[in-house]
Amino acid sequence: MNLTDVANEVLRKRILLADASGAPRETRDEMFARVANAVASVERRYGGSGQTREIADAFCRLMQSLDFLPNSPTLVNAGLPNGQLSGCFVLPIEDSMDSIFGTLRDMALIQKTGGGTGFSFSRLRPRNDPVGSARGRSSGPVSFMKLYDCASETTRLGGARRGANMGVLRFDHPDILEFIACKSDPDALHTFNISVAVTDRFIECVRRKADYGLVNPRTGQEVGRLNAR
Repeated sequence: MNLTDVANEVLRKRILLADASGAPRETRDEMFARVANAVASVERRYGGSGQTREIADAFCRLMQSLDFLPNSPTLVNAGLPNGQLSGCFVLPIEDSMDSIFGTLRDMALIQKTGGGTGFSFSRLRPRNDPVGSARGRSSGPVSFMKLYDCASETTRLGGARRGANMGVLRFDHPDILEFIACKSDPDALHTFNISVAVTDRFIECVRRKADYGLVNPRTGQEVGRLNAR
């Protein structure tokens, strides 16, 4: 297997186990062996312990040949105490400070182990909507995305790279235009990709060049209209 200089640099900086100074303490093949042994060890739970060595060797050969590679958290964490091999987690956010900050905590703990996180901000009330308990006004979903982004910038994934997030907002949320433009500022939301959630009803409105209603998720009432096209 021949790797490019860039690939070897990525291995050194993000994948290979390192000592306190940051210097690698395993080789590329030792990393593959660590991952293969950890993945094959699961066979023991299901009565396949006699095949563990053969499966580990076969999996190691697949990785060494680059015919197959698992995701980054597996390469980083397999065989280590936290053993977190999943790349993506979807976390719920409800329209309350308890939920918003509880999910923020969960995000930080997941990203600490090397996982990426995704959220739908569609349940949050729009900007300038009343907040009865504080007798104030909501700052809206995008403001809380910036809070999550700041936390992700601070929390490095597995100590190797910055947090990775997906932010989603429904097409009929009153703040949808602000959401669509939220990454136009080059200094904002570095850890987020964003996606607009649409329904068949929206696509039909696009085909008909029709308007559709913007709905406040707190009240369920229409508060404005946009043209789908």
